[in-house]
Amino acid sequence: MMRRAVLSLSLVIGVAANAAAQVTPPRLPQKPAAAQASTEPRANPVDRIVAVVGTKPILWSEVLEVIYSQAAGKPLPTDSAEALALARTTLDGMIDQEVLIASAKQFKIDVPDADLQDQVDKRYKDVRTKYKTDAELREALRGSGFGTETEFRKFMLDQARREELQRRAVDSLRARGRLSAPVAVTEDEISESFDRRKADLPKRPASVAFRQIVVRAEAKPGPLKEAREHAESLIVELGRKGVDFETVAKRESMDPTTKDVGGDLGWNRRGVMVPEFDRVMFALPPGVISPYPVETSFGFHIIRVDRVQPGEVKARHILIIPKIDSEDVAIAKLRADTVLMKWKAHVPFDTLVARYHDPAELRSQLEGVAVDQMPAEYKAALGDAKKGDFVGPFAIPDPRSGHPKYVVMEVIERTDAGEYTVADLRDRIRQNLKEEKQYRRLIDQLRKEQFVQIKF
Repeated sequence: MMRRAVLSLSLVIGVAANAAAQVTPPRLPQKPAAAQASTEPRANPVDRIVAVVGTKPILWSEVLEVIYSQAAGKPLPTDSAEALALARTTLDGMIDQEVLIASAKQFKIDVPDADLQDQVDKRYKDVRTKYKTDAELREALRGSGFGTETEFRKFMLDQARREELQRRAVDSLRARGRLSAPVAVTEDEISESFDRRKADLPKRPASVAFRQIVVRAEAKPGPLKEAREHAESLIVELGRKGVDFETVAKRESMDPTTKDVGGDLGWNRRGVMVPEFDRVMFALPPGVISPYPVETSFGFHIIRVDRVQPGEVKARHILIIPKIDSEDVAIAKLRADTVLMKWKAHVPFDTLVARYHDPAELRSQLEGVAVDQMPAEYKAALGDAKKGDFVGPFAIPDPRSGHPKYVVMEVIERTDAGEYTVADLRDRIRQNLKEEKQYRRLIDQLRKEQFVQIKF
């Protein structure tokens, strides 16, 4: 099936407009033709090099197979001019990918299999659920050019590595200021972009923009001291020869999201974690444990950095949360009542945030968020509140401490459901167009810096 589609489109482009046949796309990604060639020779050779990026050739069969795999059930072009334009656009995108991968190699970016395994496992499971039996899956794999499930998983691993190399290359280039130069976006461009996409836009949901102050229960000095001392004792234990960080994290950490994986936080960029945590995490060299417990609004953290790459750190932590009792929760509720009273009395929002707000929580959502997507506690508290209304205090759960926090909210804007307008999306469209232009300029610059030869 793949070879018939490749040959048909090749004939459309090279011979006549009516030479293509409509085909049914496979349910799985196709194995590259070059990899199949040794066991399944083509009836009619169509291969040639159509571009070179650095030392990497791009084959004509690879271009055709990308076109075929992206068709998603739609008929392929039967007009030779349309088919040629599609092939050139596809080749252009493939060149963009290769210059980014070449940049990743220049930066000596490495993506170990272990960093991709979870992603590949998930993709494989998604594919597997589409087939009732293993036999059906194996038949589909054979139809797509894969001899075994292991071979298919290796293909997915290679694809995931290519995607990750491109992402990390962009991150490295951004860290070097290659995406920071300003670009202009005009109102005409915004309107044109909106008009081009508005037919595909969903209905605008009812939304609300708001500011909030979230008050958390705080431990008394005694439990706070006990938690710090316990964290310090764990640092001493971790300093002993043969003590494994992951084992201690599974035993001691109170972070429910990372405890079972040995405190693994994955890869994180600057600004993702709260500032106190961020500063220490990015200062530690790989393999070193923080010499003291890092205090944040969550509790006390013991941090170990596993790996470092430009703009990102892969780390683990152990979280120790001070004990909080019902009296602490009651005091938090009283503080939230005080916040509401002061806010209504026109005490500045920033003043109240500095004094009462939990820094781990969002301060504002000024662009608006769909009401139906908000947590149940927020939807119930909002009710029919209108612009300018204060809401709360109302309780929200804190999974880490097991005790509630209290929210006081001011409604900044409330919008009913309806059709999107350009005004609703102007800022988002402007930002998207800006990023697209900056990215396109970067790719064009990389093409000039690297050896790129197009033979098509």
